[in-house]
Amino acid sequence: MSQENVELAQQAFDALNRRDLGAFLALMDADVEAVSRLVAMEGGYHGLDGIRHWWHSLLDAFPDYTVETVDARELGNLTVTTLRSRGHGADSDTPFVETVWLVVHWRAKKAVRWRVCTSESEALQAVELSE
Repeated sequence: MSQENVELAQQAFDALNRRDLGAFLALMDADVEAVSRLVAMEGGYHGLDGIRHWWHSLLDAFPDYTVETVDARELGNLTVTTLRSRGHGADSDTPFVETVWLVVHWRAKKAVRWRVCTSESEALQAVELSE
């Protein structure tokens, strides 16, 4: 199986870690829909403007936020990536380390939908709903 979509996902994570918003947006479909961990506070994000809003909100809250790929799987036009995120709150000296699962639906080398999940079982349910 081709790992093309896994490589695209890794490019997005690398862009986030480098703080290269342009490179990150280049991997997003113009009509992308995103559900992040912030959805409970801010709702979902739609389109490139929504992704910009998510990006700035995340990095304002966690200025040194980074992600590391633990595992990545390609399931047709979907990727499921286990990520370890690290950082500090903007006003905190206390570090955090957390594992999340990211499900991304790809079309024509662009992310069209992505969802951050708090467990592998939640991520696999999101995959089932996408099929």
